[in-house]
Amino acid sequence: MSLFKMQENKLISNLFRTEFGKIVSVLCKTFGISSIQLAEDIVSETFLVAVEVWSLKGIPDNPEAWLYAVAKNKTKDHLKRKTLFADKIKPELSSKQDEEYTIDLSNENIEDSQLKMLFTVCNPILSTEAQITLALRVLCGFAIEEIASALLSSKSTINKRLQRAKTSFKKHNIQLDLPLPDDLEERQANVLTIIYLLFNEGYYSFTAEKNIKKHLCLEAMRLLYLFLNRYNTPDANALMALFCFHASRFEAREDQLGSQVLYEDQDKGKWSKELIQKGEDYLHRSAFGNGVSKYHVEASIAFWHTKPKDDKQKWENILQLYNHLLQVEYSPIAALNRTYALSKANSKKEAITEALKINLHDNHLYHSLLAELYNGLDKNKRITHLKMALNLAKTNGEKKILKIKIEKAEK
Repeated sequence: MSLFKMQENKLISNLFRTEFGKIVSVLCKTFGISSIQLAEDIVSETFLVAVEVWSLKGIPDNPEAWLYAVAKNKTKDHLKRKTLFADKIKPELSSKQDEEYTIDLSNENIEDSQLKMLFTVCNPILSTEAQITLALRVLCGFAIEEIASALLSSKSTINKRLQRAKTSFKKHNIQLDLPLPDDLEERQANVLTIIYLLFNEGYYSFTAEKNIKKHLCLEAMRLLYLFLNRYNTPDANALMALFCFHASRFEAREDQLGSQVLYEDQDKGKWSKELIQKGEDYLHRSAFGNGVSKYHVEASIAFWHTKPKDDKQKWENILQLYNHLLQVEYSPIAALNRTYALSKANSKKEAITEALKINLHDNHLYHSLLAELYNGLDKNKRITHLKMALNLAKTNGEKKILKIKIEKAEK
C-alpha cells in the first residue's frame, strides 16, 4: 500500500470517528430519533462516496466541509424517495419555505444536537449496556468491530443491542431533546454515570487493544466536556478532574508489550504535568455546592496518586478518602484498593486482615494484591495467591507477569 493511500485511509478513519456522530445527531434533531437508522445510513453512504472520490481525485482542501455538503445532498435524495418523506415530512414541508429545512451543520447546531443526543442515548429506559453501546456508536463514531472489541462482545451481539435500543425509542416515542426541569437532576446523574462507565471501560481494561482503550477514555472526556459547556455542575467538574488525573498516568500504566505496570513501578517522568494541572483546576471548580459525590472523593484519591513523593502522609490521606468513599458508595473493588492504602499507611499485616474479609475470591486482582501483601511476610502464601491469580487472569499480558513473579518467588 502506498504512503498516500495509508494517509488517506487514516484520515477517513479519523474523520469517521469525529464527524459521524455530529452529522447523525443533527439529522436526528431535524427528523426525530425514530429516524436514527436512516441518519446512520446517510452518513455511512457519505463516507463511502468519500472513499471512492478521494481515491481518484485526492483529498479536498476542507474534508469536513466536503463531507457536510455530500451529507446534505444525500439527505435530500433520501427524503425524496423514502416513505417517511411521503407520509410524514412532505405534508409539513409543503406549507413552509424550503430554506427553513436546510440541514444546519453549523458548530452551534452540531453541539446542541450532540448534547440532546447524549441525553437521549442515556435514557434510563435502556439497559446500561445499551446506553454505553449507543454512545460509542452514535456519539463517538466507533465501528461495530471496535465496539465489540472494547466491550468484549461479538459483532452480532452489538448489532442486536443497537437494534433493540432503536426499537425502544420508537415504542416509547422518545424525542431528541433535553429533559424537562423536573427530570433534569435525575437525567444529569444518569448521563454522568454512563460517561463514567465509558471511561472505565477504557482505563481499567487490559483486554482491549491499546488504541481502542485510549480512544474510549478520550471520547468519555469529550462527551463530559460537551456536557460541562451547558451544565457546569460540581459533580461534572469533579468527574472531569478524576478523568484528567487518571489520564495523566495513562502512558505509564503499560510497558511496550502492553503489560500492566503497577503504580509503584511506573515511570513518574511519563506522567502528564499538563493533565495533572487541568485536573487540579477542575477539582477546585467542583468545590462549589453543598454535596460531596463519589466523583469528588474518587478525584481526591486520584489527586493524591499524582503526587510522586511516597510518604506516610500521602497514604494516610488516601486511606481516609477511601474510608469516606466506602461510606458514600460501597464496592468490593474500592474496599480492595483501600487495603493497599492501608498497607502503605499502617502495615501489611493489618491490610491482610482487612483484605481477607472482602468477598472477591474469584477475582485475579484480589489474589494479586494479597500476594503483594504477603511479600516479605509469608513466601508460601505469596506463591499460593500468585498461582490463584494466574488461574483467574484473563489476558496473556497479565499471565506473563504472574508467571515471572511465580518463578522469582519460588527461587
